[in-house]
Amino acid sequence: MEITTEDYRIYFEEANNTLYFRGFLRLEGMKEYQPIMNTMLEILADCSELIINLEGLEFLNSSGISMLSMFVMKVRGKEGASLAFRGSKNILWQTKSLRNLQRLMPGLTLEFI
Repeated sequence: MEITTEDYRIYFEEANNTLYFRGFLRLEGMKEYQPIMNTMLEILADCSELIINLEGLEFLNSSGISMLSMFVMKVRGKEGASLAFRGSKNILWQTKSLRNLQRLMPGLTLEFI
């Protein structure tokens, strides 16, 4: 699975159950983020553990943050699902916004590199 545009790249590495986000992701509204959400849910349906690596995602707009929040809310109800986010301590939006996801799902693992 891979989505590549001029501004961003999203790809999944099955060997380590990691979904990588890179670049600048600024789609307009939840409707444009729905294919990404669907892909994330499909990946999680095939594995019980998922790592979302955002270290290389320099920008995510509010609609994208909302999409991640909605994804976390869907995952928290899935029995046996394990979710982790890896971010960069040098990217301000990540240090602020990713901590809020942990409030939605206390079992969520956060790691800042």
